[in-house]
Amino acid sequence: MNDTSLLDTIHSPADVKKLNFKQLYRLCAEIRAFLIHSVSRTGGHLSSNLGTIEMTVALHKVFTTPQDQILWDVGHQCYTHKLLTGRKDGFRRLRMLDGVGGFPSPKESAHDPFVAGHGNTALSAAIGLAEAKKLKGEAGKVIAIIGDGAFTGGMVYEGMNNIRCLNNLIVILNDNKMSISKNVGSVAQYLTKLRTDPRYFKVKRDVETLLDSTPVVGRPIKVSVQTAKSLVRRALYHSTMFEQMGFQYAGPIDGHDIKDLSLIFDAYRQDQSAPVFIHIVTVKGKGFTPAERNPGEFHGVSAFDIKHLTDPDDAPELSFSTQFGQFLAARGEEDKRLCAITAAMKYGTGLQYFYKQHKERFFDVGMAEQHAVTFAAGLAAGGMHPVVSIYSTFLQRGYDQIIHDVNLQQLNVLFAIDRAGLVPGDGVTHQGIYDVAFLSELKNFTVVSPCNYAELIHWLSVLLKQEKPRAIRYPRGAEQPELAALGCSGKAYDVFPAEGSARSALITYGTETQEALCAAKAAVGQGIDVDVYKLTVVHPLPGGFADALMGYDRILFAEEGVRLGGAGEHLAAVLLEKGCTAQYRHIGLPSTGIGHASVEELRAQFGLDADALTQQLLHWEVHQ
Repeated sequence: MNDTSLLDTIHSPADVKKLNFKQLYRLCAEIRAFLIHSVSRTGGHLSSNLGTIEMTVALHKVFTTPQDQILWDVGHQCYTHKLLTGRKDGFRRLRMLDGVGGFPSPKESAHDPFVAGHGNTALSAAIGLAEAKKLKGEAGKVIAIIGDGAFTGGMVYEGMNNIRCLNNLIVILNDNKMSISKNVGSVAQYLTKLRTDPRYFKVKRDVETLLDSTPVVGRPIKVSVQTAKSLVRRALYHSTMFEQMGFQYAGPIDGHDIKDLSLIFDAYRQDQSAPVFIHIVTVKGKGFTPAERNPGEFHGVSAFDIKHLTDPDDAPELSFSTQFGQFLAARGEEDKRLCAITAAMKYGTGLQYFYKQHKERFFDVGMAEQHAVTFAAGLAAGGMHPVVSIYSTFLQRGYDQIIHDVNLQQLNVLFAIDRAGLVPGDGVTHQGIYDVAFLSELKNFTVVSPCNYAELIHWLSVLLKQEKPRAIRYPRGAEQPELAALGCSGKAYDVFPAEGSARSALITYGTETQEALCAAKAAVGQGIDVDVYKLTVVHPLPGGFADALMGYDRILFAEEGVRLGGAGEHLAAVLLEKGCTAQYRHIGLPSTGIGHASVEELRAQFGLDADALTQQLLHWEVHQ
């Protein structure tokens, strides 16, 4: 383990303020070494955090949280912030049960003012917090850190259009893609230093006051000066958009120069006449050569061996995502109208294979899920065959577009929903547990949930031949060997009957099938026969499915999705209408608050593991 002797003395932001600049640079070096070592053991977001260390240290050197409030867009680059706010010990179990979370959370610390797991949200939230401070007469600044990727989503622009005159709002653009050019950048930085010197603000106010009080000529001179300044800034900064929206613009600034960052932050802490937009430039993956060369590969990582890194160009290990991506790329050879769309997750969704073979029909729209869905609707209306691949948690952001732009017109759009079901690590903001509930509210919309690769490929083939709204949802990671052994029947649902005459039925879908089969096996060992039903087509419920359940005395439905509005509730309504008299129990997940832990731990916590299902079946038998 690298030396962390200085980092070990930091228990709150107050400790950062005591350090001189030489010590601050040493602190950054220790944080960088600590994060590389820590994330290599636990997994987590690496590249983004390595790129924001100096900026975060400078923020805490100047500002005072929680009076000053720091918001992180997306939030996964908050690791240094957490280290400086007393949470270093929690990194031993980063993103694990009882460990520190990978995203900001007010429940975890008063220094985190807002939950941040999805992109494009920080500015709107910061405007609200800044306005609240104004209305309540509270001191302090609100600082929103936004990555350049956030500007691919429309919500940022909606926020920028509503900043009003909030002179307690500071927006920092963390630009980790562009470099500062020598000819323009040096001049811009020099003028930025001049403009952010506290003396500049005093002189500016004094001159404006003098001109305002000078009769006849004062006002025209002031307008002329402001116009000239604006023209110069436009030429130097190319910042007309930000300034026209009401921001005072500064930058670009080296995001790894703590002294320059501290000076500009301190200037705006002391005196700010309008909302401020500070443009800083950073290197994603800074200080870790593999991450600098391949920041996307080290964006979110599992535990890895620092001394034996894999080649990011090599094919990743087998997973539902890679199986989907490879199959879609192959199908793209046969269907020249097939298009693939993703929202800033080309590698995460496995669409790099389609991109390599069919560049002209691959579209990465950035963090713009709403646009992705309606764009797909437009492609479909134009005669193309779009497939939209988005993580379950992010698909929520395009729900209005699914209803209004796709389903209302019954357009030929296939949604490939990755990371469906429980997810470890990323926790409460990333659980893929809502898609079945919100999609099953739509009429004439098919939802398929395969449990293994064979089903994934079969049902992709089936769905690609259809021409209506439909979705296929699958989990993160690889298939489970026990489920792979089931193969694929091609049926909308399968029955795994007990050897005896079962009076109990256990129903589920997706990878929860393994828990159901294990529970049924354990129940047999206790003398209780249980038939297991595995749905593959989750919505609408397959024809004849409810009829097949009418003869049972007990029906238990277990799903790795929210209980309210889930498939189990829909089945209960159908059985009730049919006059079913069986005892019915539906085990699902709560609608909010599922934190970071392993999938196995989460299933056990919410009664979805084999042991809990077995106990429910035994409880029924005993109390007959």
